[in-house]
Amino acid sequence: MPTGEVNEMFKVTPQAAEQVRAAAEQGGTAGMALRLAAQQRSDGSIDYRMGFDEGTDDDISFNSEGVRIIMAPEYVPLLDSATLDFVEMEPGESQFIFLNPKDPNYVPPSEN
Repeated sequence: MPTGEVNEMFKVTPQAAEQVRAAAEQGGTAGMALRLAAQQRSDGSIDYRMGFDEGTDDDISFNSEGVRIIMAPEYVPLLDSATLDFVEMEPGESQFIFLNPKDPNYVPPSEN
């Protein structure tokens, strides 16, 4: 399996992709890319940001599950190998989460 390809560095789950498209429709940003950003906190954990944007020529751009993702090149080291998911945290309460092995707070998901 080839490594280092841009389209393999960050993944979106099918559940997250569905919610991203729904949020874009509801927010009037359909057709825009999902911009991701990350910043390492002083304790080593990672703070994630996302929103819809047109993008610039300097952005890294790729697709995952039919969602166009963009990020500034400086965020690649923190987001490489991460996955965006949309999960039910408590009954009736779902949210986006980042599964990132580079984050010291990352706990691999377990199958119930």
